[in-house]
Amino acid sequence: MTHIDPKLNPKIFDTNADTTIEQTPIRSGFGEGLVKAGEENEKVVGLCADLIESTKMLAFQKKFPERFVELGVAEQNLASVASGMAAMGKIPFISSYAMFSPGRNWEQVRTTICYNNVPVKIAGSHAGVSVGPDGGTHQAIEDMALTRVIPNMVVISPCDAVEARKATIACARTSQPTYLRLAREKTPVITTEETPFEIGKAQVFFQPDTARANAIALAKINSQSLLKKSIPAKPEKIVHQIDVGIIATGALVYKAIRVAKHLEGQGVAVKVLNLSTIKPLDVEAVTDLARESGAIVTVEEHQIAGGMGSAVAECLASTCPVPMEFIGVRDQFGQSGTPEELLEHYEMGERHITKAVKKILKRK
Repeated sequence: MTHIDPKLNPKIFDTNADTTIEQTPIRSGFGEGLVKAGEENEKVVGLCADLIESTKMLAFQKKFPERFVELGVAEQNLASVASGMAAMGKIPFISSYAMFSPGRNWEQVRTTICYNNVPVKIAGSHAGVSVGPDGGTHQAIEDMALTRVIPNMVVISPCDAVEARKATIACARTSQPTYLRLAREKTPVITTEETPFEIGKAQVFFQPDTARANAIALAKINSQSLLKKSIPAKPEKIVHQIDVGIIATGALVYKAIRVAKHLEGQGVAVKVLNLSTIKPLDVEAVTDLARESGAIVTVEEHQIAGGMGSAVAECLASTCPVPMEFIGVRDQFGQSGTPEELLEHYEMGERHITKAVKKILKRK
């Protein structure tokens, strides 16, 4: 069942959810949020690299033409100009394809923005392999690794358009450089206006039925008690409240929730954490889930190396080491294809998440 507190979209588990649930590009939420942020604070300015329609910055440009600058296809200049404006008291949002910003202008992002710790907000659109036909040259699957390694940088990966809007408004209120990771394709809208969002806080989006989870835990305790009587010398095994914890980010959170629901029907108790802020990491939520489950599967549309899963592994290595499985791209470039074809090819579909959960159950 979906967790009560986040107040998610009740259509998530409709039989034909893929056709009945509203689907909107995550980048559209950024466009809406930027206009709201501009209305809230006149210091907010927009700068773009000749992609105002694709990155959804067009609405801001129309409403605040005096607060918008078109830099052209010059991402390095985009970052440097924004840094200067931030030093003069503005709150610049810069946008381009993630492959070019923070890809092409990584040095300027590092040195002119993060080294000076100025509040430039970098919106990287068209991230992940689900860009599809654009091909490997335009599929940013290294962007989270590039940004989370830079000191002072905040990294956010919204799960849908509603969360992207909230994240955009929230980061405009902060004084830190921030990277917003945005997907191009339409994505199921799984959150609602009532779903909480706070930078640095993860949210439980799916938890197993409490009664079922308690029954599973009791059965395990009874089983261990019998084992202890027959083999007294064997150390007692820790009993976890749930079987597996899934930590997901971005557009794949939807698929992780559907997998958890499916597995619940098979008697596997899975809790899903939406980790929308990759940095700073919600150490408490990640550690609590590891302690509760004893096994973690991370799910992201990004290279496994250096991505969200790596951040979680770094955390748990010092707080609560548990077996982990990773869903993501395994040291390969992208290629042309439909979004679903590519997610399947790179083993990030629902059946692959299910397989990872069952694999880690055997490792506990």
